[in-house]
Amino acid sequence: MERGIVFAIKRGAIHDGSGIRTTVFLKGCPLNCLWCHNPEGKDPNPVLSTVRQRCIGCGACVAACLNGAVSMRDGYPETDRSRCTACGTCVAVCPTGARAILGKEYGVNELLFHIERDRVFFETSEGGVTFSGGEPLYQPDFLLSCLRACKAAGLHTALDTAGYAPKETVLQVAQYTDLFLFDLKDMDPERHRENCGVPLEPILENLRALDEAEAEVWIRIPLIPGVNCDEATIDAYIRFLSGLKRRHPVFLLPYHPVGEEKYRRLDLPYPLQGLEPPSGERVEEIRAAFSAAGFRVRVGG
Repeated sequence: MERGIVFAIKRGAIHDGSGIRTTVFLKGCPLNCLWCHNPEGKDPNPVLSTVRQRCIGCGACVAACLNGAVSMRDGYPETDRSRCTACGTCVAVCPTGARAILGKEYGVNELLFHIERDRVFFETSEGGVTFSGGEPLYQPDFLLSCLRACKAAGLHTALDTAGYAPKETVLQVAQYTDLFLFDLKDMDPERHRENCGVPLEPILENLRALDEAEAEVWIRIPLIPGVNCDEATIDAYIRFLSGLKRRHPVFLLPYHPVGEEKYRRLDLPYPLQGLEPPSGERVEEIRAAFSAAGFRVRVGG
């Protein structure tokens, strides 16, 4: 049976598909989007997260670290990430929960047990399970096994994806996926590669393939000021999506900096420091443009 790495299981989610859902976040992502709000999901391996506000400077983690990766500086422990193996020894001795390992190995049946706990909420709200990340397609074999198990258990399945994977994988996964939450991050190929780290065309090709296969797809567009909120880009979105067989609903996701604290916890610089969310007026203009083109459009998840 396949095993995979999960960094979070969110119960009671209401923005990851229809109804009340349990969202499973899988580790690893081939993209490197500047505005990523789950940086802990990029690395396919477990990572150490530290919350300085909870630290009391006791030094227990320094003494416990087997690799000499933790040392005190100005009364607080600092971690040399090049020496840290995310073994969890420091986490075990921390008295305040200031340190945590994000990423745990699960088997399919073990994960299904956690998901099944919320079946009553799924049934009363027409909800189900959503696989997110990271990029869930980064662990294709584990994801496929999980989807098969969920469908066999009679659960509604959704996949939150950026669509960057071999087309064969996407279509295979589609056989067990009731809903795709497809993140379409930009329409300019050069800018997409620069800001997201991967080419755009395979993503568009996979979206076309899902459309041809008559998969249920919700298009989710992050609105990033200075990147993809200009009129030319919005027009490009509308032209491309209008060319598909179906008018898939569009969800506009205005940029927000809530992920900034996560970067601090991973000792990473925040790439968009100081960037302001798009104005309400601009978001409404974009919503109106999609609506005028015949799309059902919603602002927010």
